Amino acid sequence: MDSNLRREIILDNYQNPFHKQIKDDYLKVNTNNESCIDNIDIYFSFEGDVLKDITFNGEACAISTSATSILLRNVIGKTRKEISDILLNYDNMINEKEYDKDLLKELNVYDEIYLQPNRKNCALLPANAIRKALEQTK
Repeated sequence: MDSNLRREIILDNYQNPFHKQIKDDYLKVNTNNESCIDNIDIYFSFEGDVLKDITFNGEACAISTSATSILLRNVIGKTRKEISDILLNYDNMINEKEYDKDLLKELNVYDEIYLQPNRKNCALLPANAIRKALEQTK
């Protein structure tokens, strides 16, 4: 992916994040990055096995906020299995392992995050929160 397009997508999702709102009637998980200010609450609602809705709120860097925005958009309406597959492939991409590029869609903007090892935790923060949400609602 072109570096200018990558930067544009990340910046747009940081400045205009998808579903950044509090949903008091939803279940909530918190995740934070101990080495910086990243602190995100994820609000989620399942209908059976399908993630009906998911939102977030909190304070985080551009990478964490944009990754949260993009990841949320990619998991709404998916089953637990589909979400787990997305998370596994996302983790593999971040950690330079084999992954399905087509499955990750816009999340591919982070395919070179390994070049900045200190940013890996920022990119993985929303994935960790969604994993917590899946665990809490088994």
